[in-house]
Amino acid sequence: MITKRKPNFENLLKVLRREIPPRPVLMELFMNNVVYTKFCDPKYLDGKEDISNMLIMASAFANLGYDYFIVWPSGFGFPQKSRESKQTTTLNHEAAIYDKKSFDEYQWPNPEDFSMAHLVKVEPYIPENMKAVMVGPGGVLENIIGIMGYDNLCTQVYENPQLVSDVSENVGKRLVKYYEMAAEYNIIGAAFGNDDWGFNTQTMLSPKHMKEYIFPWHKKIVETMHNKNKPCILHSCGNPLEVMDDIIDDIKYDGRHSYEDNIIPVEDFYEKYHEKIAVIGGIDVNFIVTKSLDEIKERSKKMLERVAARGGYALGTGNSVPEYIPVDNYIAMLSAAYDFD
Repeated sequence: MITKRKPNFENLLKVLRREIPPRPVLMELFMNNVVYTKFCDPKYLDGKEDISNMLIMASAFANLGYDYFIVWPSGFGFPQKSRESKQTTTLNHEAAIYDKKSFDEYQWPNPEDFSMAHLVKVEPYIPENMKAVMVGPGGVLENIIGIMGYDNLCTQVYENPQLVSDVSENVGKRLVKYYEMAAEYNIIGAAFGNDDWGFNTQTMLSPKHMKEYIFPWHKKIVETMHNKNKPCILHSCGNPLEVMDDIIDDIKYDGRHSYEDNIIPVEDFYEKYHEKIAVIGGIDVNFIVTKSLDEIKERSKKMLERVAARGGYALGTGNSVPEYIPVDNYIAMLSAAYDFD
């Protein structure tokens, strides 16, 4: 199914301002290559352009009825020790930084060494009124864990808090610079602060340590985007409930994304928080995988009916569209939005 919708980035901005858009708005952190290649314009599949991957994604997002597409502004990222990674990955791999000596030896990358020129080159090909929403190379906590290892980090916050502070600063200031550089480009309309923070029951570090090492850098990232009049959305898996006041009142994210029914169903989250922060996605991934097409469409339709007179919501999955979600199940969710057009 390819929709006849035309992209209009203003619709997404209305959602993030907690206003009522003229039609249902769709949003995902990402889909997958099966979806991208199935729904993009076939002319972009030849791979002749060095921006062909961006064109494939932009075309697929537009054809499916989104008002934006996702982009990684550059290849910037933090070197990590190799870890086994299949369909899942471990957080307890060998640490690259574990003491002062390893910290001093670590080769910190410079965001300015990674070109963002493709953000200009791709712009003439993008559908009218469409913008890109940028994502980071992981977030502050994710990259600290990637560099230090999770078990090691949990130990070091007590045994060597200065080391954790030094790693946090060096990760954080580089991510802020990455967002500063990308925010200058016209094609970038908004940003995800993508950083998984929690388990099903709590944050991965205590709220105290999250406030000390993680949140100040997220606040700077949000301020960076806001200084360019561009909204910023938190994507974070896990249970956020203990730190929602920080997310809303201190960090000042415009929207929040990633929901699981076994933590808090998006319907309940919306009722509690929609007046304070935009709610993005939320149709539980497990629900989409295991339920019938009719059940998926019905839940999505009811969610759209719930928000119709209040706004501040974009329809999407609870997390993303991995390849194990059948394409028909994913389209069943989208079709609930198409029916309102």
